[in-house]
Amino acid sequence: MNNYPVYSASIIVTSELEDELGKILNRYPKDKIFLVTEENCDQFCVPLINHTPGFENFRKVVIPSGEENKKLSSVEMIWLFLSQNGADRKSLVVNLGGGMLTDLGSFAASTIKRGMDFVNIPTTLLAQVDASVGGKTGFNFNGLKNEIGVINQPNTVIIDTRFLQTIDSQNFISGYAEMIKHGLINSAEHLEEVRNYNLTNPDLEVLRGIIARSVAIKDSFVFQDPNERDIRKALNFGHTIGHAFESAALYSGKPILHGYAVAYGMIAELYLSHKVCNLPLAVLNELSDWLISIYGKHQIEESQFETFYQLMTHDKKNEGTRVNFTLIPAVGEVAINQNCDKALIFQALDYFKQLSI
Repeated sequence: MNNYPVYSASIIVTSELEDELGKILNRYPKDKIFLVTEENCDQFCVPLINHTPGFENFRKVVIPSGEENKKLSSVEMIWLFLSQNGADRKSLVVNLGGGMLTDLGSFAASTIKRGMDFVNIPTTLLAQVDASVGGKTGFNFNGLKNEIGVINQPNTVIIDTRFLQTIDSQNFISGYAEMIKHGLINSAEHLEEVRNYNLTNPDLEVLRGIIARSVAIKDSFVFQDPNERDIRKALNFGHTIGHAFESAALYSGKPILHGYAVAYGMIAELYLSHKVCNLPLAVLNELSDWLISIYGKHQIEESQFETFYQLMTHDKKNEGTRVNFTLIPAVGEVAINQNCDKALIFQALDYFKQLSI
């Protein structure tokens, strides 16, 4: 069987990318199909879709790679390309790339001419299990992650693990963090299969099935709560503090990959889960040691705690003056809307700091 079942019919996990994409392209005029990609993908990933029927004469725009290019000027570049090439509301935008690219391309397609259809083809593990699924689009602004954006679902997401042959081990492990998160918030069984996966010698056929189950977890939360008013907040586990790690690193000129930041955020938020939701201490310590063994030690200083906290206060999930967290009472269980004060957040950062010495 070449396709794997996922919660939503609009998400296809497949080994037959060209066939699935070809079916979609057939619904649109050939002169109304546009490709948005990034420099690295243009070199390594576009050749995998070049010969798709209906894609013979596609026009493309190539965005510079890297998180530092997830900004308004990149969106403007896509808008200008679409406008100058006759895109209209009957057009299709195909976003081919990692999470940065699918966020940008999805936002551009969602906003130009009040919205046109778009398809995401994620090429990194992070994008496949997280960024391209769920409808969150946008870009970084004023030093804050994803500060500007809209929620708008893609027509289709096509996931093919062959693209993962084009990424390095750090980017592979970055995506692995979101799979860990899905297990922690929803399924001890899924966490166990993720933990048992051989990271040193990845089997992409085995991974295809694990990705499908991981995406199904995310998509089930999205289906229940598309606009993140309630249970979809579960997906933010690790991200409130993780985004602070990521933003601070980006601002310092020494960016870290999103999945690494989320892993560090999960460690700190596991500590909060222990303090607020009674996650057993033994579970906290065992999971923290495991995450450190994969993502390494990231040095932070006590003098940075205030900066981290201020970044957290800008988090979109906050209501009022206290920082809003998603925490876990146990593996596979979730507690949303957990407000923590500044002193407790500093304790969590100190717990992480001690682990990273």
